[in-house]
Amino acid sequence: MKKLKHTDSNNFFLLSGPCAIEGEDMALRIAEKVVSITDKLKIPYVFKGSFKKANRSRIDSFTGIGDEKALKILEKVSETFDIPTVTDIHREEDAAMAAAYVDVLQIPAFLVRQTDLVVAAAKTGKHVNLKKGQFMSPESMKHAVQKVLDSGNKNVMVTDRGTMFGYQDLVVDVRGIPTMKAFAPTVLDVTHSLQQPNQNSGVTGGRPDMIETVARAGVVNEVDGLFIETHFNPSEAKSDGANMLDLKYLEGLLTRLVAIRQCVKSF
Repeated sequence: MKKLKHTDSNNFFLLSGPCAIEGEDMALRIAEKVVSITDKLKIPYVFKGSFKKANRSRIDSFTGIGDEKALKILEKVSETFDIPTVTDIHREEDAAMAAAYVDVLQIPAFLVRQTDLVVAAAKTGKHVNLKKGQFMSPESMKHAVQKVLDSGNKNVMVTDRGTMFGYQDLVVDVRGIPTMKAFAPTVLDVTHSLQQPNQNSGVTGGRPDMIETVARAGVVNEVDGLFIETHFNPSEAKSDGANMLDLKYLEGLLTRLVAIRQCVKSF
């Protein structure tokens, strides 16, 4: 994995970017802005962007601009700003393809029990980020982690993105943070945890007004990293705009979160 710019143990690391790669200009502009903020706050940063969005509610939903085209944009972001990048994979054959361009392969929550997919990601030697299934307990994620370890790859982390609460909502149980930290570095996916899926329209809703509430809970409970998807104009984002953070609010949010982390570390 590309070396993180900062290794300040008092800070969490950040995975952030647009939900999906919409184009080169947008990706570079978002990366440039987030890098300027994280450099100032000494927060290790990983740029996130899905080269393809395969798990859509409707057949007419945006899925991507072309696999290789999007992956090359991720590669350019990494080279331009000297930062690691992460993207989702959905099929076994995606693993080797994406590994040629990015530093971290992410297994989507819906697919984290798919052994062949997890093993394919692990065998690339890249870092593997396992997103906890909305239907899984924190304790059960140790088995997904073990699959990566048994494949000969020690570079694994887990990400909590909430647990289904009824049909159209998610809830974050912060007890899962220390549970999963016992067997892998643990990230809290703040923005996806605030999705409201399965809407009648077929377009996922969200509660971006609760982003700071959930992020603070993660930082106070010493999560290793935060996952916050952001965009210059979430209402125009082609994927998951309803739960994304408007980029103009990111610096203020991170500044407050760093202060909270420093306070917690002082005890």
